[in-house]
Amino acid sequence: MKIILTNDDGIQAPGLHNLFLGLQDIGRIIVVAPEGAQSGVGHRVTTHSPIRVNEIARDRFSVAGTPADCIRIALKEICPDADWVISGINSGANLGSDVYQSGTVAAAREAAILGRRAIAISQYIGKDHQIDWEITKYHAGSVLKMLIAKNIARGFFWNVNLPYPLRKDSDLEYGFCDLDTNPHKYEYQKEGNNYIYKGTIHERPRDPGKDVDVCFGGKVAVTCIPIGLIYSQ
Repeated sequence: MKIILTNDDGIQAPGLHNLFLGLQDIGRIIVVAPEGAQSGVGHRVTTHSPIRVNEIARDRFSVAGTPADCIRIALKEICPDADWVISGINSGANLGSDVYQSGTVAAAREAAILGRRAIAISQYIGKDHQIDWEITKYHAGSVLKMLIAKNIARGFFWNVNLPYPLRKDSDLEYGFCDLDTNPHKYEYQKEGNNYIYKGTIHERPRDPGKDVDVCFGGKVAVTCIPIGLIYSQ
C-alpha cells in the first residue's frame, strides 16, 4: 500500500511527524507537504507561477505551495499510483464550517476530486491546553487504520476530529455524523483602520448529533464529506 501524507502546518510540524510514525507499519509512506505553515488557506491552488519542490530525503518532499498544490503534484508527478491520501494531524479541530477554510481538509478534498481515497484528521485542543502528541499519535493510528479498512464511495472523503481530553487508555467511541452548519460566534475589534478578529472555537454553537457536538462531547467525530453538493427534498 502507498500512502501520501500532507498537512497545512508545514513539513516540520509535529502532527505530520506523528502521523508518519503512526502509519509507517502499514505501507510505503510518501510525504509531500508545504515547506511552511499554510493554515487557513482553504482550497487555494497555484496556477500562474512555478512551484518549487525539494526532495529533502527519500520519499519526503517539501513544496513551496498550498496543501492542494501538494496533492496535485503528488498525484500527478511524484506518486500517481498512491492508494490513499491522508492530511494532518492538524493542530486544532476542523469541524463544521471549518472545512471550507481548512488547508488540511482541502488536501483531502483535492485527492477525492482526483479520484483517490482520502482522510483529513485533526486534534481538537481544549481551552488553555496543549496537545500530547504521543497520545494523539496512538489514537490517530487506530482510527485511521479502521477507516482505511472501510469502503468509501468515489467522490467522498473522510473528515476526522479527535476529542479532548485524551489518555492513552481512553476507550474512545466513534460518532459517524454530519457537518454542523452553524457559523462561528465572532466579532471584530476596530483599532484605527484595522479590524481584529475576536472569536473562540470553544463556545461555538452546535446542533445535537452533528460533528461539533460529537467531538466536544468526547467522541471521535467522523464525517463522510462529498466533493459535490447533495440536495435533499
